Amino acid sequence: MVRIAIGVEYAGDAFCGWQSQVHGRTVQDVLERALSEIAAVPVRLHCAGRTDTGVHASAQVAHFDTVASRPVTAWVRGVNALLPPAVVVRWAAAVDETFHARFLATERQYRYILHNAATRPAMLAGRVGWFHVPLDEVRMAEAAECLVGTHDFSSFRAAGCQSKTPVRVMHEARVTRQGEYLLFDFRANGFLHHMIRNLVGALIYVGKGRYPVDWMRALLEARDRSHAAPTFTPDGLYLCGVCYPPRWSLPGDGRIIALPQLPLT
Repeated sequence: MVRIAIGVEYAGDAFCGWQSQVHGRTVQDVLERALSEIAAVPVRLHCAGRTDTGVHASAQVAHFDTVASRPVTAWVRGVNALLPPAVVVRWAAAVDETFHARFLATERQYRYILHNAATRPAMLAGRVGWFHVPLDEVRMAEAAECLVGTHDFSSFRAAGCQSKTPVRVMHEARVTRQGEYLLFDFRANGFLHHMIRNLVGALIYVGKGRYPVDWMRALLEARDRSHAAPTFTPDGLYLCGVCYPPRWSLPGDGRIIALPQLPLT
C-alpha cells in the first residue's frame, strides 16, 4: 500500500461541490473515477478542504492510498486524460502513511474576487462575485483588520456547520482594490462552513456604508449569526493555499499557494 498526495485545480461552477454525492457530479466523484481507472482498483480521496457548489480551487490538496504500482507521472498525465476540462491534477507526490491532507494542514488560504461595477461581468460569470453599488475599500480593509487573531467566529458560521469549535486563528484578512475588482484575502488555521462568504457579505455592508467599521468587531463579540449579513454568493471564492510541515516532499516545501490573478480572462 502506498499513499499519494495530489494537487488539484478546478472550476467550481462546473460541479456540485467537492464531496461525493449519489448523482456523481462532484469533484471528488470525477477524480475518484479517473484515479480508479489508472489504479485498476477503487480509490478513495481525502481532501484538505471540502468546497461547496460553485466554489473554485487553484490549490486543493488531496491524498489516497492504493496497492497499484504506478510511476508518479501516471497520477498526473494519465488521470488528466480521463478528467473533464474543468478539473486538472497539477502534481503528484509519494508520501508516507503519516500524511493526511485534511488533518495535518496547518493553514488554509482563500481569495474572493468581487467585480464592483454597475453591470454584471458576462465574460466572468460564475468566476467572480458581483456587487453594483460602489464600495469603499479603505473602510472594508480597516474592518477586516479586526478579524486577525484568535476569535470565536460564531457570527459567521453556517447553521449546519459540523465543526466542534467556532474558534479559529486568523493570520491574515485583507481587502485590496485592482480597478473594478476587490480582492478579499483570508489565511487561517482553518475555516467554518460558509465563514468566508459570510465575512465577505458583512464587509460589503461596511463598504457600502450601511454599518460603521466597528460593526465587524461587534459581530465577533455578539457570537450570533442572526446579527450578521446574508451569506454572499460562492462565484468568486477560491481555495488558493494549503500549508503543511516541510517533512514531506511536497511543492514549495509544503507551502502550496496558487493565488488566482487578475485578469482571469
